[in-house]
Amino acid sequence: MTPQRLVIIGGSDAGISAGLRAKELAPDAEVTMILADQYPNFSICGLPFYLSGEVPDWKALAHRTADEIEKEGIKVVTQHRVTSIISDRKHLVAADTAGHTKTFSYDRLVIGTGGVSLIPNLPGINLPGVFFLRWMADSFAFQEYLTARCPTSIVIIGAGYIGMEMADAMNRRGLSVSVVEFAPSVLTTFDPALGSIVRTELEKNGVQVFTGFSVKQIESTGGPLSVRSTTDTITADMVLVAVGSRPETRLAQSAGIATGVKGAICVNQRMETSIPDIYSAGDCAETYHRLLGKNTYLPLGTTAHKQGRVAGENAVGGNREYTGTLGTQSVKIFDLVAARTGLKDDEALKEGFSPLSVDIDTWDHKLYYPHAEKLRIRITGDKKTRKLLGMQIIGTYGTEVSKRIDTVATAVHHGMTVEALNDLDLSYTPPLSSPWDPVQIAAQAWTRAIRLVDGD
Repeated sequence: MTPQRLVIIGGSDAGISAGLRAKELAPDAEVTMILADQYPNFSICGLPFYLSGEVPDWKALAHRTADEIEKEGIKVVTQHRVTSIISDRKHLVAADTAGHTKTFSYDRLVIGTGGVSLIPNLPGINLPGVFFLRWMADSFAFQEYLTARCPTSIVIIGAGYIGMEMADAMNRRGLSVSVVEFAPSVLTTFDPALGSIVRTELEKNGVQVFTGFSVKQIESTGGPLSVRSTTDTITADMVLVAVGSRPETRLAQSAGIATGVKGAICVNQRMETSIPDIYSAGDCAETYHRLLGKNTYLPLGTTAHKQGRVAGENAVGGNREYTGTLGTQSVKIFDLVAARTGLKDDEALKEGFSPLSVDIDTWDHKLYYPHAEKLRIRITGDKKTRKLLGMQIIGTYGTEVSKRIDTVATAVHHGMTVEALNDLDLSYTPPLSSPWDPVQIAAQAWTRAIRLVDGD
């Protein structure tokens, strides 16, 4: 019997997960992974920590080398950009950096082309000293500028996750950092009250924060760059634009594959596209949201790994479904960690829920044990069903914020009520927690609040 031919476009999180899972289940399958660059299986999420100097060697960001991937039985083809997919003939064409083309035939295809940085339509966006940060090549260009030009200041446009991590990173490199954000608060995936805590942390570390700042243009007169709004101007030696990303789907669209939310590739929970035997996963694809019961677009590394695993399994004959995201995320900003899962109030209202959110401050472990730290927790539940909808937590690095949000994500994933959080058998020792973990203390505050709403 002729071995099945699986071709994967892209070698980041989704692509590598698809390939490894396919080889695990079908060792005889011929798996080929085609990359536009030469950096398979690198941690793009680690780029801020390489640029900060905390990870001195960029090679350490590789989860696996190309040789290690090939030892798993996956053929790695680097520096070839796929230019066309001819689905009725089941082959594709890729071109190398010199323009030479090569044809690859497949029985099943996985598209994992990822996302690309959003590029605002601003005058001056292409000036020297203006950078984006998405791929390894972006980080090398950024690092070279830091080394060769020795800048002393930077403006970061955008106060999302990358903007926050890079504010920390550039502060560590000794640069004067300014962050500008169009919204009224930083870290807008969190409620403003929690974003204000992050702003305080930024300013405590010397970062200037400008919210409600609508960038109109970037200018240069041969010296520093100027970032202008209608009323204000901020100057710096370099600019990082970090205003989000969009799915890279031009190749898929040219092949006639349907796209949907925010232009991402339409997929079902088996990660199948609109064309038979073609799958898609990662930042180029839609994401099934477990709470909402529909597709959305939430580009996250964790999601890409899970979707890729499902795509790879089904591409070699499996029958698995991606069970959905909750948008669970965490970020470290100086000495703070912010994490969230599920829905905020405004998101829940938009989707037809009846949310109630409650804020509490509590200690990460027993107060009598040294170095207890405060946690700010916002818990959201549905007033009608009492189901847990989500949580946001901000606390000092080391207070297990990320792992605590994982507990809540597990509860939301399984459709638990807020009250049911109290039934979980969570660990306790005075240096690490309390008999009631902080997430359970938040749940109890919510149940007291809902009784008041009900008039009990």
